[in-house]
Amino acid sequence: MSFTPPDIPPEQSLIEYPSRFPIKVMGAHVEGFVEAIVMVARNFDPEFDAATVEQRPSKGGNYLGLTITVTATSREQLDELYRTLTTHPMVKVVL
Repeated sequence: MSFTPPDIPPEQSLIEYPSRFPIKVMGAHVEGFVEAIVMVARNFDPEFDAATVEQRPSKGGNYLGLTITVTATSREQLDELYRTLTTHPMVKVVL
């Protein structure tokens, strides 16, 4: 059973669109992880700049935390971006 968030009228949204929106993504520290997340980000924000990705390896070096900041244009866009990231096989956690 999947959760469908209630429709929130734009005037009640806590986010003004368009706006810069940071998303934290964690996955295994493996080759291709950063590139895969950049590709997803660009699918939702064609102007996304890969040079802005912040990277933080875990203490043991097994995981890599990324912060991507996309230009959010709608609640629907953000919801779909979160869905895409959370179902990506290389991703462990999305915040």
